[in-house]
Amino acid sequence: MQQAATREAIAILDFGSQYSQLIARRVREAKVYCELFRWDAPKKRVLALRPSGFILSGGPASVYNDGAPILPDYVLQQGVPVLGICYGMQLLTHTLGGRVAPAGEREYGPAKLIITDPTCPLFTGLVSEPSGSSDRDPSPLVLRPSSLDVWMSHGDRIETLPSGFVALAVTDNSPIAAMGHSQRRIYGLQFHPEVVHTPQGRQIIRNFLFNVCGLHGTWTAGSFIEETVARIRAQVGGGRVVCGLSGGVDSAVTAALVHRAVGDQLTCIFVDTGLLRRDEPQQVVDTFRREQGITLVAVDAAQEFLAALAGVIDPEQKRRIIGEKFVRVFEREARELGQIDFLAQGTIYPDVIESAGRPYAQRIKTHHNVGGLPADMHLKLVEPLRELFKDEVRAVGEALGLPEEIVWRHPFPGPGLAVRIVGEVTPERVRTLQAADAIVLEELRAAGWYRRTAQAFAVLLPVRSVGVMGDGRAYGHVVAVRAVTTDDFMTASWARLPYEVLARISTRIVNEVAGVTRVVYDVSDKPPATIEWE
Repeated sequence: MQQAATREAIAILDFGSQYSQLIARRVREAKVYCELFRWDAPKKRVLALRPSGFILSGGPASVYNDGAPILPDYVLQQGVPVLGICYGMQLLTHTLGGRVAPAGEREYGPAKLIITDPTCPLFTGLVSEPSGSSDRDPSPLVLRPSSLDVWMSHGDRIETLPSGFVALAVTDNSPIAAMGHSQRRIYGLQFHPEVVHTPQGRQIIRNFLFNVCGLHGTWTAGSFIEETVARIRAQVGGGRVVCGLSGGVDSAVTAALVHRAVGDQLTCIFVDTGLLRRDEPQQVVDTFRREQGITLVAVDAAQEFLAALAGVIDPEQKRRIIGEKFVRVFEREARELGQIDFLAQGTIYPDVIESAGRPYAQRIKTHHNVGGLPADMHLKLVEPLRELFKDEVRAVGEALGLPEEIVWRHPFPGPGLAVRIVGEVTPERVRTLQAADAIVLEELRAAGWYRRTAQAFAVLLPVRSVGVMGDGRAYGHVVAVRAVTTDDFMTASWARLPYEVLARISTRIVNEVAGVTRVVYDVSDKPPATIEWE
């Protein structure tokens, strides 16, 4: 097992780029552990990672302006490889004695990168061509990258290189679009390899990790489980742990990890708000109590939640009501368990990043993702997933043997169906939406589209639409169907579902769900729309 102190690791310093989280994802995809830190994070905290290399992100500032983020001294003092991206490259240049100046024309969007030094280890394997000219005696492939499609987003450019650095690539607007110092293993890229608009960017990052840093990609789901189980045992000791279990993948994997570590010292609490998808409450109970052998307290609080939502239309008020009610129900049930020492919750790495600088440690991160722990509930947190992205959580869930319907369940909003019912939430409207939503998911699974979409669901609209039911006219409900594809949920595209799949969904909803006369399909991207409707 690779211990935390010796495992391969990369420290990413964030200088304010909108793409910083994507850098971390690309490194993790290469099976190398990394953490994202603010550029001014305490030195001790960053170096506790024992990084084998640093990546410096982009950012909106200009290095020559007063108050611009600076390069911490310890980065270059470690003697490990460094990769600067956009602002990170400019910061290296500025710090090491080169010159950065405003570009005559801002470079934003796609660009053609002309590689002037094909021997650079960052560009190995990107473009290949045969070196021999004889069919009878073919020579091995020689890797000779010449040009790449890349994505630019900058208003400054490198005018003069620091001493000892060489230019590696150019674009029409950047005479130095990549630079390097091979002896010091310091490189800079003016473009963004982390975004999908740089088609071979993933390989460039892998080249930095493996060719420059000399790493091997040993961070796997199996090694994570071993390391995390040992860490939970050390933290909990003989204490008792409570976990808010929703049935979503984050809380499910958290529960499974803690249970593997401390067994019956864990008790899970599942609160049925009455706002879950059809059949989910029973599925959660069956999976965790009967199949996983986890001690589970199941609370049917549907009437409490629906009564509290009666007459409420504003979506933010819905969220507040559900958040407050959930915390109170959870608190009540937890107190009935007696002495509890720890609270396990499914905080994942995007939550940590997005909560930087905020007191998120007092927030209960269940599938409700709202509310906070009561001040008198002094529990220590167990957060085994706080290092992981969602796809990594799924990989761990599979390695733990959790069922596919849990591991690959589509994300579900904290307030549940309450924010997919536009307008007032009533028991009748909940039943209508549950039935329609179940049809959407059933048809996507049958057509092989469930795993091809990142999130799909039905929405019940607050309007009535005329239809013909039997021999008469009827005014019935309108159901909207939403399905999106995305890598990171920061942006999303509406899923191009086949017409025949949409036709089956529509036909079944109108025929099988009482009171629905019309089905529409949402073709909005994020942005400008959000994935959820409320």
